[in-house]
Amino acid sequence: MALGKLLAVIGVVLVVIGLAVSYAPWLIGWFGRLPGDIRIEGEQRFVFIPITSMLVVSIILTLIINLFFRK
Repeated sequence: MALGKLLAVIGVVLVVIGLAVSYAPWLIGWFGRLPGDIRIEGEQRFVFIPITSMLVVSIILTLIINLFFRK
């Protein structure tokens, strides 16, 4: 795939994600609230470590990349 086409596809994906965040926040409301995501809150500090959410994103991206770039 040419670099231009790849950048166009990435741009379209980012636009779709942006529209989903703006107009349908319930579609991604689960992100960051899965079991295994660590939240530590103090009076003036907040630490968020999205371990499980990043595993889900990694699995989804791996599947998508393998579908499109398989030889």
